[in-house]
Amino acid sequence: MSFFDKIFGGKEDAPERKSFWKTLESVEDLNKAIENSYHHRIAIFKHSTQCFISKTVLKNFEREIDNLDHKVELYYLDLLKYRLISNKISEDLGIRHESPQLIVIEDGKAINSASHEDISTNQLT
Repeated sequence: MSFFDKIFGGKEDAPERKSFWKTLESVEDLNKAIENSYHHRIAIFKHSTQCFISKTVLKNFEREIDNLDHKVELYYLDLLKYRLISNKISEDLGIRHESPQLIVIEDGKAINSASHEDISTNQLT
């Protein structure tokens, strides 16, 4: 591992995700997530797996989640693999696409969203 990989993180083919993430890999997964928002608050983290900034924001967010008492159902979307799902989220919820992005949903509607360094567990409460 090079010096820069140690500091910034090396290339990872399949980065290990925390166990609290539910992955969005189909429109059906998205529809189920939105349906779940009628029972409890959910959040979708849209992540670009090739972007250093997105990777850093994701790691920081995961650290915050580990220390959070309030539980929210969290969904992870790989933007590079599932761009059509990201587009559907933007269309259905009226949220402009950004990456990385956290969208908080309740009762089928986006109640909060943040991107880049503004992503924090503060959006979840």
